[in-house]
Amino acid sequence: MSVHDVTVIGAGPFGLSAAAHLRALNGLSVRVFGEPMSFWDRQMPVGMLLRSPWAGSHLSDPKGALTLDAYRDANGSHFGSPVPLNRFIDYGRWFQRQTVPEVDGREVARVESDAGGFRLKLGDGETIQSRRVVVAAGIASFAWCPEPLRNLPRELASHSSQQNDLSRFSGKHVVVVGAGQSALESAALLHEAGAKVELLVRGSVVRWLWQRPLLHTWPIEPLLYAPPDVGPALISQVVARPNWYRRMPRKWQDKWGTRSIRAAGAGWLKPRVANLPMITGRSIVSAAPAGGRLALKLDDGSERTVDHVLMGTGYRVDLAKYAFLSKQLVASIRHVGGYPQLNNGFESSVAGLHFLGAPAAWSFGPLMRFVAGADFATRSLARSVARDN
Repeated sequence: MSVHDVTVIGAGPFGLSAAAHLRALNGLSVRVFGEPMSFWDRQMPVGMLLRSPWAGSHLSDPKGALTLDAYRDANGSHFGSPVPLNRFIDYGRWFQRQTVPEVDGREVARVESDAGGFRLKLGDGETIQSRRVVVAAGIASFAWCPEPLRNLPRELASHSSQQNDLSRFSGKHVVVVGAGQSALESAALLHEAGAKVELLVRGSVVRWLWQRPLLHTWPIEPLLYAPPDVGPALISQVVARPNWYRRMPRKWQDKWGTRSIRAAGAGWLKPRVANLPMITGRSIVSAAPAGGRLALKLDDGSERTVDHVLMGTGYRVDLAKYAFLSKQLVASIRHVGGYPQLNNGFESSVAGLHFLGAPAAWSFGPLMRFVAGADFATRSLARSVARDN
């Protein structure tokens, strides 16, 4: 059985960035499992554009050299912001080839703690030992589907992360549920693919970012908004500095965190959905299959029969939904509402077990939900590992 110092689970932006920093530490044996950028490639819709700005879309390496700019120059590519999904996927894989060429694509089926740290069982039955484990497994496991749509056949109702090619809905009547970027952009892509689309929004309005252009001009913008552009004016500056954020009173963290990630669409998307029917202040109270279609009833008593409901309803972190973590291990992790409580090195209450990405948001703020959080997280992780070793 092979033994390693650190094993990284996940090969998305956080996992690859973590591996790049850990591999730079002398004498450290680092193993990485996952298919590079697979969530972005298989569970995001073809034709998508990133909501994050250019400055918030870089992966992180120790020298800060492997940026989107470097990728664009190296490949002779011509693209800007908003960043096309296919370019971002290719950038991630280019980054991986430079930093972690030997990523192991096998699934990690089980992680258990033992006297030597952790025992990992792979999908093909092989077992390895690791003194530390870094969980950077992304958000796919946390996709949230509201009742009464949760247990319907997938051909009638699905989460946006379950649909990669929206062109299959051409000529179909689709209701999109949600008011965030995922729902709004999915609605735009469906419409452009030839579907009949309705947007169903529980709130009274649809919010849009960058609706006050004056605030985004020099010299005002740098004062109000940090480069990652996560959160409203001024709050953005605190969110971009997780060490500041985590020192605030908990009630402020919770309030500002909610404001920073509330459902909203990028300003550049607004014209693409301007002519789509938007039903605000309504929700679905019942949904039932009806002759190969789906019969819906809304809370105002109105009814409609559609071909599909697409849920752009986001993600809710819950550690227990990482199926590879043993129940005993999950039970031993101190957590709040499904989020692990982490120290400065992104380490949980189980020594040697670290979490990156969205699960770190309770401890370090909403920046951890975005690619922009990878630089702070992975540098903090690497410093902690180097110090302990």
